[in-house]
Amino acid sequence: MPIYAYKCDACGHAKDVLQKMSDDTLTDCPVCGAPKFNKQLTAPGFQLKGTGWYATDFKGGGAAAVPAAAGTAADAAATPSPAPSSDSPAPAATASAASCAASCACH
Repeated sequence: MPIYAYKCDACGHAKDVLQKMSDDTLTDCPVCGAPKFNKQLTAPGFQLKGTGWYATDFKGGGAAAVPAAAGTAADAAATPSPAPSSDSPAPAATASAASCAASCACH
C-alpha cells in the first residue's frame, strides 16, 4: 500500500498516511477538524540507477535477443564461420570442437 503525505491548510499539521489506492482521500484534519486536509505531491521513494533495464531489455523494439548457445547445430552449419585472423589466437570453443560431436549444443 502506498504512503500519502497530507497537510492541513488551516493549521499546518502534516501527516503521512498508509492507504489503499482505492480508498477515498482524507479531507478533515485530525488535529483541528477543518475540511482543508489536502494530499501533497511528493517525490517517489526510490530511484533507478546504473545503466538501466530499459536500455538493455526494451530498446530493440521488444524483440528478445536469442543467446548464442541456444542455437541448434543446423543453425551453426548453415551459417558460415568467419576466417580466423592471424593476429589473434583461436577461440577456446574452436580448440575444443574436435572433441565434440556434430550435434552438440556448444557450437
